[in-house]
Amino acid sequence: MPGRQELPSTLERSSEEAQRTWIKAHDSAVEQYGEGERAHRTAFGALKHTHEKVGDHWERKEGGRKAPSDPRSARPRQQGGRSGEGVDEQASKHHLYDVAKRLGVEGRSRMSKSELLDAVRKENRSKTRSARASGSR
Repeated sequence: MPGRQELPSTLERSSEEAQRTWIKAHDSAVEQYGEGERAHRTAFGALKHTHEKVGDHWERKEGGRKAPSDPRSARPRQQGGRSGEGVDEQASKHHLYDVAKRLGVEGRSRMSKSELLDAVRKENRSKTRSARASGSR
């Protein structure tokens, strides 16, 4: 099935650029691996090179930087590891603080970079759940 029809809700709320990146990678992966979870994982892996998840949608990375968001995105699938859930682990602490501020994370000024990463991931999950529950696209 073409990527446009498979577009996840977080991408429906994202920019055309993010959507195009995911769709192009998805459609290419479907040609190579067939339809299914692997094609979706491949598409998200490609998206994470240029975009990061902020709340319930995807945004271009700080400074237009192109690199995997998390160590898992940079490794072959068989090596496993923890997913960064779309949060750019390579971003500066200042950038993570700004994202946490936009998301309304409490206590962010006293958090370490690691704590900011966890707090942004948690808030992203919450915002995505809320958006899906309310049916907003």
